[in-house]
Amino acid sequence: MHWRNATSSKSKITEGWAHMSRTEHDLIGDRDVPDDAYWGVHTLRAVENFPISGHKIGACAELVDALAAVKEACAAANRELGLLAPELAAAIISAAQKSATARCTTSSSWI
Repeated sequence: MHWRNATSSKSKITEGWAHMSRTEHDLIGDRDVPDDAYWGVHTLRAVENFPISGHKIGACAELVDALAAVKEACAAANRELGLLAPELAAAIISAAQKSATARCTTSSSWI
């Protein structure tokens, strides 16, 4: 990946629990991100430093749909420009479409 540098998973023991994480790097330095997180170091730092509203993103269903639509459009455009591998673009597009479908079939509190 060109936009981040993630190292392999490592286990940390915290209060008797094993937590898997990956180390990512940005301009500030290295930071451990939970291995199961779909986001990276930039989002982690933003959440820690800018707790603006106190509301979870899932409370704004229209925002979730809009973000998914933007991700889908960007993946398609970058695939057409040859900047994103077709397999990766297909995975992103599928996830974006499933996001809207899942929200419509379950409560909006899943995010």
